[in-house]
Amino acid sequence: MQYRELTEIGLLDEIDTKSSEKNGGVVIFKHSTRCAISHMVWSRFKRSWNWPESELPLYMLDLIRFREVSNEIARRYNVQHESPQLLLIKNARCIYNTSHNDIHPSNLEGIVND
Repeated sequence: MQYRELTEIGLLDEIDTKSSEKNGGVVIFKHSTRCAISHMVWSRFKRSWNWPESELPLYMLDLIRFREVSNEIARRYNVQHESPQLLLIKNARCIYNTSHNDIHPSNLEGIVND
């Protein structure tokens, strides 16, 4: 599983650009490293992730360390902050987001392939 750590607000511009270039979009996984539920969901997600980076890039945000990035995600993509949270960005807009136990890569299949 390949992913890039989302460590600064400037990377959101990169995500917006990639989300317009990649047919499937770009995925952001927001994760609280202090929360047992978030850790469990992230572990399950990693085991189930099967998209190559070239098709569907994945960014992981440690929202404890980079809270300002999480706040900008909420503002920029007009989503309520949750943790853990999964967002699918296409054409610089969040077209899908979910949280907690509803996070699973298989939930993206119909949306990514549309």
